Amino acid sequence: MAFEGFPEQALDFYEGLVADNSKAYWNDHKVIYEEAVKGPMLALLASLAPEFGQAKLFRPYRDVRFSKDKTPYKTAAAAALGDDVQGGRYVQVSAEGLMVAGGAHGLTTDQARRLRAAAAEDAAGTALVDILATLRPAGFTIEGERLKRVPAEFGADHPRADLLTLKTLFAYRRFEPGEWLHTAQAAQVVAGAWRAVTPLNDWLRVHVGPARTERARKP
Repeated sequence: MAFEGFPEQALDFYEGLVADNSKAYWNDHKVIYEEAVKGPMLALLASLAPEFGQAKLFRPYRDVRFSKDKTPYKTAAAAALGDDVQGGRYVQVSAEGLMVAGGAHGLTTDQARRLRAAAAEDAAGTALVDILATLRPAGFTIEGERLKRVPAEFGADHPRADLLTLKTLFAYRRFEPGEWLHTAQAAQVVAGAWRAVTPLNDWLRVHVGPARTERARKP
């Protein structure tokens, strides 16, 4: 079906799930999830696929095996479009509206080392600084997991020391709910944000690339 936005019922559904994250609530409202959340999200992804490729919609169920939080359901519907750097593009809808992201949310140890090494180089590091400086005034928040200190090989006084502790690097932007969310305009909002993070993804693809070691598995 054509994407026509996320109906108000999608936000209502997640507001209710936040208040009552239980199997009983889910079973009572599963039809709303299917029609107001899953259906529109799949239509959104299909509308974006010609430009960006096919994204994967995540399951709505939480993996609670290793978590102290045993609530069974995710309070947002999310999808990701991967590339050689995991999590290249991401979108989610929740009671809080839309969140759109790009970058490297999960990296292996060897990828993280290449990220820091490239950030330390003059040409590549300066290019990364310029990319991030463009994203921030466009409404994006820049985040990433970090080491506790700058690795000794770079020196704590390095001009880009703030980038040399990074283990991951991603940018995200939140869009509060409005009438636009209930229309096809929401697809353009996501597309615009995904285009904005393209320079960051391109930098990561060139300077970090695919993993050369296996990602650590949870016990």
